[in-house]
Amino acid sequence: MEPPSWSMSFFTAWGWLSLAAITAGLEIMLPGAFMIWLSAAAFATAIAVGILGFSWGWQLVAFAVFSLAAVLASQRWKARNPIISDDPALNRRGTRMIGETVIVTEPIIGGRGRVKLGDGEWIARGPDAPAGSRVRITGADGSILNVVPDA
Repeated sequence: MEPPSWSMSFFTAWGWLSLAAITAGLEIMLPGAFMIWLSAAAFATAIAVGILGFSWGWQLVAFAVFSLAAVLASQRWKARNPIISDDPALNRRGTRMIGETVIVTEPIIGGRGRVKLGDGEWIARGPDAPAGSRVRITGADGSILNVVPDA
């Protein structure tokens, strides 16, 4: 079975190098640390095609094998080299607020109320507390802050 005639220009070492460049460019424009591994697989396929002269069917098999190997290698590398942040709570605002003292704006009755933090109000969960009292944030469940009376 022959591939479509328009695709014959792709199934060359240059076609695979082009795919490697395109996927590397996509990784640069939309960083996600995934396309770069497919770029490496396309590059490896280009080398294999250039050296061994695979037919188009074997080129696809080689790309699939190299892609799988590259993705598995990336998972292994990420497990051994985790990204350590200077601020692990950077994108978890609720976690960043733990320990802060806030003012109750709507009384906490039956375990729910509202507190003022900065220029906004947040839903609070905790023991009953009247409006105006001070409470300390002990945790967050999504956008709901867990609070206890401030000592």
